Amino acid sequence: MPHTFAQVIASLTTLLAIAGVGYFLAAILAARVFLSARRKPSSVFAPGVSILKSLKGLDPGMIEAFRSHCRQSYTGDYELLFGVAAMDDLAVVAVQQLIAEFPKRSIKLIECPQRLGTNGKVSTLVQLARHARHNFLLINDSDITVSPRYLERVMACFNREEILSGAKAPKDATGIARGINPPPPSAVNSSAQTVGLVTALYRGRAHATLPSRLEALGIATDFQAGVLLSKWIEGGLHYGLGSTLAVSRAALDKIGGLQVLVDHLADDYELGARVDKAGYRVVLSAEVVETNVAAYGWRGFLDHQLRWARTVRDARPWGYAGLIFTHGLAWAIINVLASGASWLSLWLLGASFLLRLALAIIVGVALLSDRQVLPSLWLLPLRDLVAMGVWVAGFAGNTIVWRGERFSLKHGRLEKARD
Repeated sequence: MPHTFAQVIASLTTLLAIAGVGYFLAAILAARVFLSARRKPSSVFAPGVSILKSLKGLDPGMIEAFRSHCRQSYTGDYELLFGVAAMDDLAVVAVQQLIAEFPKRSIKLIECPQRLGTNGKVSTLVQLARHARHNFLLINDSDITVSPRYLERVMACFNREEILSGAKAPKDATGIARGINPPPPSAVNSSAQTVGLVTALYRGRAHATLPSRLEALGIATDFQAGVLLSKWIEGGLHYGLGSTLAVSRAALDKIGGLQVLVDHLADDYELGARVDKAGYRVVLSAEVVETNVAAYGWRGFLDHQLRWARTVRDARPWGYAGLIFTHGLAWAIINVLASGASWLSLWLLGASFLLRLALAIIVGVALLSDRQVLPSLWLLPLRDLVAMGVWVAGFAGNTIVWRGERFSLKHGRLEKARD
């Protein structure tokens, strides 16, 4: 019986390792397709945009992330709105410093005391949106650092004529495409949908701890690769990423506003999914931003990874189950052990490792320009084995830990976990 069991495990892991090789090849192709597409030049489209940031406490690198938003080479008008639940929040000092450093920028600090739902971040964003002056809103996290051309590249994606037909958008006397609201989805056919939301890929800036490096490595070489593959397979993106959520007022009004998200954990995913279901296009910008990865200990790292895993499982249950095929390197390692280092298992391990390295370099280095990837490549086997363990644990319950509090996740909504 033990021998039979070992044979079953060896056969199963052989099939999964072969499937993993197929996944790596497909993900590499999807990344190459995106790399080729983003080289196309874009015309200027610079409507007014209100940047909304919900704050709670001070994070490492936060002030520098704020500064990057004030150094935009954007020809259109934009404002920065920062929201805090109370004026004694530590983030208030950082915003006041920013206002003093950039007196010519339109920057406002707004108290948002109402708790409208379980998700405090979205509660703040709902209140901030009431103060926004422009017809386009851009939401991103407090630790997101961007390039000087961030707004230029993201907002150009709303130029529907340019994206779909190559035609030029109408221009005013200054040569800047007018920031008018796009027509409603009913005014265009399915092959020419209006862009309602633009999102962006991101890389993580790790700190000194090993868990922090593992998370940043996973973001650059695994998570973003999965986003590109799903975009390619599904014929477009159908959800949003919290690194950037630029949305038109028309699309936001169509889904009922931000208030419909106040009890959702994956508010970024849900916003994009609802905009997509409302008949608008969700577009992935060529811009790549950077997020800060906390200097986790192992407990904080595992809590964060498990929260991600169970959020994805709740939002896309079949997609989460399909992640079994993405752990190709981990399955190949287990296959070597289960098969007694057979020639086939060693060949699969070699092929898996080489393709995993190629995927990491193409996505992490060439596409995301993440300078931390190459020095961390030796950690890939450990990172992938840990990731597979987290994936398995993701099936084992609905409880997550978020900002030190325990919640139960059901159908995308958060409920306070019972002790």
